[in-house]
Amino acid sequence: MLAMVTVAAIGMGWMSGGYLKGVGAPSSVPVAPENEGKVPQPEAEKQPGTGPTLVALAPITTNIASPADTWIRMEVSVVYDVPQPPAMAEDIQQDLLAFVRTLKMHQIEGASGFQHLKADLDERASIRSQGHVKQVLVRTLLLE
Repeated sequence: MLAMVTVAAIGMGWMSGGYLKGVGAPSSVPVAPENEGKVPQPEAEKQPGTGPTLVALAPITTNIASPADTWIRMEVSVVYDVPQPPAMAEDIQQDLLAFVRTLKMHQIEGASGFQHLKADLDERASIRSQGHVKQVLVRTLLLE
């Protein structure tokens, strides 16, 4: 009985591995002889200054809504899909500052609280930038 279960487990593992290997395999793309050995790049990456851009925002230091005597300092950066004017970064920073002032301590406690905070920051920055912000990177988060 033990040998039969072992053989079944090995067979299922082998079939699962083959299935997963086939799902994640990249599709083959024909390569011209002059481009052999080179990695094809999308058109957007070939043009200078049109790729993703990382911009550090001014630090956000304010008190949170509850408890009112708790202060927060947060340093964030945003990743744009294409370069944007500096005024947009200032608008995003002000919007995030207004949002952080409405937070309560129980909303940001623990790992899941941080994940919810990051998702909210991503959503607000994306809305403020008409979808040009792809990600908000939290560099520093300090509560006192």
